[in-house]
Amino acid sequence: MEIFKYLETYDYEQVVFCQDKESGLKAIIAIHDTTLGPALGGTRMWTYESEEAAIEDALRLAKGMTYKNAAAGLNLGGGKTVIIGDPRKDKNEAMFRAFGRYIQGLNGRYITAEDVGTTVADMDLIHEETDYVTGISPSFGSSGNPSPVTAFGVYRGMKAAAKEAFGTDSLEGKKIAIQGVGNVAYSLCEYLHEEGAQLIVTDINKEAVQRAVEAFGATAVDPDDIYGVECDIYAPCALGATINDKTIPQLKARVIAGSANNQLKETRHGDLIHELGIVYAPDYVINSGGVINVADELYGYNYDRAMKKVEGLYDNIAKVIEISKRDGIPTYLAADRLAEERIATMAKSRSQFLSNGHNILSRR
Repeated sequence: MEIFKYLETYDYEQVVFCQDKESGLKAIIAIHDTTLGPALGGTRMWTYESEEAAIEDALRLAKGMTYKNAAAGLNLGGGKTVIIGDPRKDKNEAMFRAFGRYIQGLNGRYITAEDVGTTVADMDLIHEETDYVTGISPSFGSSGNPSPVTAFGVYRGMKAAAKEAFGTDSLEGKKIAIQGVGNVAYSLCEYLHEEGAQLIVTDINKEAVQRAVEAFGATAVDPDDIYGVECDIYAPCALGATINDKTIPQLKARVIAGSANNQLKETRHGDLIHELGIVYAPDYVINSGGVINVADELYGYNYDRAMKKVEGLYDNIAKVIEISKRDGIPTYLAADRLAEERIATMAKSRSQFLSNGHNILSRR
């Protein structure tokens, strides 16, 4: 991999390699763009096949966070860390404290959080060495479990998508097929049930399905049958890539809106559902309630303030749909355009540095 050529081609700012022999730390911090503010993105720990695979994952994820944070309206750029190792057996206190010192050395250019393979306890260890970490224990001023907040954002975004498809944002009486009933999806079911939606659920975990059936009067179907059920809205809330060549012909829903990441197997599948007239709420916009929530910790966490920002995901999805219609493009591309237009606007306004003493970094 020609690393500098790659960074130049795709406009990355910085890559930091972190190594601590005693603890076994091998980490890569990728900072994609800090036009809007310091880069915020989680720390992932994974057993990569090669160092190059780890680098590529860090770069890909960092760019994704730039777009996610920008589209969410946050004054934050995008970054990501990957730690090479098995999260089940390679973790130790010294590793995360050493990593925390590396973050501190960036002096606020990068702020981390929990991700795949890391936990709140790991974030607490990082917090021993730096304040540039979110998602720590509530006793340290954290926002706690993000699942209910993420679910609220998906609920709000779903209503905006429904308004475009049905002419009303009311979900009362709507049949909603929910794939996966994990923590986020269960909280989403609560919001939908309260509004009077009819729920159809599936999950490989039969206990999770039974819980939803008992709590919300949901109808259970087998995992392979969820795509073809008669419904108004399909909500992918489990694995990614469930919108693909096999599933699209089965879909009867007029809206796709769920919490899963990377819902389109390939970008062309976003083109296909657009051609079919299905309203798609792009995943990284509708599921950004979690990052909005942890970002509020940077100001001193306030639940009501965070929820007010997450409520605004209704407007964000509406803006994506507006751009889609304005430019004649699928919503997945419109989401990118929303993020890019915001970054470009702020890049112009910040062409001259005029300190106002009122930003995230001045509060640390």
